[in-house]
Amino acid sequence: MSEARIVHPFESDRASGMKRGKVVAMEDAVRVVRDGDTVGFAGIIGTGFAEGVARALEQRFLETKAPRDLTVICAAGIGDAKEKGINHLGHEGLVRRAIAGHWGMMPKLGRLAVENRIEAYNLPQGVLTQMFRDTAARKPRTLSRVGLGTFVDPRQGGGKVNSRTTEELVEVVTFDGEEFLAFRTLPLDVAVLRGTTADLDGNVTMEHEALTLDVLAMAMAAKNNGGLVIVQVERLADRGTLDARQVKLPGILVDCVVVADPEDHWQTFAERFNPAYCGEVRVPVSSLAPLPLDERKVIARRAAFELRPNCVVNLGIGVPEGVAAVAAEEGVLPLLTLTAEPGIIGGIPAGGLSFGAATNLEALLDMPYQFDFYDGGGLDVAFLGMAEADREGNLNVSRFGPRIAGCGGFINISQNAKRVVFLGTFTAGGLEVAIEDGRLRIAREGKVRKFVEQVEQITFSGRVAAAAGRSVLYVTERCVFRLGAGGLELLEVAPGIDVERDVLAKMAFAPVVPGTPRPMDPRIFGAGPMGLRDDLLTVPLATRFSYHAAENVLFINFEGLAVNDRKTIEDIRAAVGRVCEPLGRRVHTIVNYDNFSVAPGLVDEYWAMVREVVDRHYDRVTRYTTSAFLRAKLGDALKQRGQAPHIYENRDEARTALEQRS
Repeated sequence: MSEARIVHPFESDRASGMKRGKVVAMEDAVRVVRDGDTVGFAGIIGTGFAEGVARALEQRFLETKAPRDLTVICAAGIGDAKEKGINHLGHEGLVRRAIAGHWGMMPKLGRLAVENRIEAYNLPQGVLTQMFRDTAARKPRTLSRVGLGTFVDPRQGGGKVNSRTTEELVEVVTFDGEEFLAFRTLPLDVAVLRGTTADLDGNVTMEHEALTLDVLAMAMAAKNNGGLVIVQVERLADRGTLDARQVKLPGILVDCVVVADPEDHWQTFAERFNPAYCGEVRVPVSSLAPLPLDERKVIARRAAFELRPNCVVNLGIGVPEGVAAVAAEEGVLPLLTLTAEPGIIGGIPAGGLSFGAATNLEALLDMPYQFDFYDGGGLDVAFLGMAEADREGNLNVSRFGPRIAGCGGFINISQNAKRVVFLGTFTAGGLEVAIEDGRLRIAREGKVRKFVEQVEQITFSGRVAAAAGRSVLYVTERCVFRLGAGGLELLEVAPGIDVERDVLAKMAFAPVVPGTPRPMDPRIFGAGPMGLRDDLLTVPLATRFSYHAAENVLFINFEGLAVNDRKTIEDIRAAVGRVCEPLGRRVHTIVNYDNFSVAPGLVDEYWAMVREVVDRHYDRVTRYTTSAFLRAKLGDALKQRGQAPHIYENRDEARTALEQRS
């Protein structure tokens, strides 16, 4: 700050010990922001952003030319790509320096950066949100591997956006022979946050907010460094009436509470209020409409083959969103857990100006903890956009000439997910394709090459990923590459595509071609669903039998098995014999019947086989399924054939019952 902090006129009267209310008028709240302050804003796009405070701050500057020379920090991009959000601060003189995770939705501030009229940095969203937490703890640096080998690395620019920006905020450090990036923590003079309800003492709940973001970390980052906290809310409550467990911001961290005009407190920039975003209701979610069979669907379909049952997924914006539509069409969404970087676990992530929110979410984390989960390898697979790639497998999604898009959470996610799939068309600018008789034809080639000799800015480092042994694919409508030790390797080619004419001739470099590329799965180019659910749930019969010698227990996993022919019955009989006959003794057996089915015409034959293997090989047997209906159905089938049912709800119950019968 360039000026001494004035005493807040609404703070507690320490001499008398009397508490005074913290609710103030909007114009009084923004007066606490002084020339030269570092001001942090919470929010993503428009979710969780204090639009009323930003509008009032802009109005004060336009009328008085104060405050001036602010440093503005926001972990995510905040704006509607027009006038809202951080765009309110896009006035020369109001801002001296801006530090943001994403710039694409803030063109008014971005213009000042591009024109070299302010200092500007683009740092990873996850690092910035974790930095608030470290700032609160008065730590001098935030340490992370995130950004190594990218434009954030100080050896490649340190996240500086323009030539006016010279101060180094990032340095390379080494611990135990391993490199890290050390990001300088920046104390906040003012934190501008948002909640739903506040009492007169400044305790704040967030029951109508779609996200909790990093509001707690930011409030502490301000208060523990002598700063002030402004919180915009939609309503007030009396002292002592809020549920303490619902208080997200305790009053000890809050200086000013302002009640917003309803027009400045929409839940997102796209929706005034959606109760499904805050868990107030769960709504029926109909299947997403199938995508038309075009290049985007081809890409999404090929990417969907990288899904696995029970995997934790992150989907980027744009072409990657098509993976969710394909997963819905194929009936595999219930097998996955979708997540979004602001803290969403489960549900269906929203897009557009509601990005960051989710319908029917399973859990909501504060954003710093979501990135802890991501950075530690919690994502099984990430599907992200691909704007520009080069021979080393580097990607650029953050800077294109005078346009600053920014990295957002891309670096955190792409650098740390167990598997990464980049999605995008092979060329851009007018590409048209035709899919005819299961073959792909390039009707009109795009004007812009996306596979270039060297990307303009490295947002994803192929060299760092290859050294770490990461699994990385690059999926386009006409071919698939993977990241190898020597850079991009051509792996698959669509039917109808000529490798020399349609692929190699349209690249600025020659990729590695190890042998003959295999054809992309023909189902990708056909009408109707691909049968992906069956692929994901089909388990080879031989792997469904597991014998534990120490306990003499045979575990049989029939989950998802459909007995639709006599061969399957004979295969089961033979598989049990292969395991049990060499043992020379009977075994204790547990069978998992979750999602099991037998074709009506094969019921008697199936249960006759079961009776035979029980009499020949089993000492005792228990079965389980989580479906009450299936338990009853299996029980009836066994009783009718003179067998004790012994069917339980889960594996633990079945195992306990097996032990008790010994």
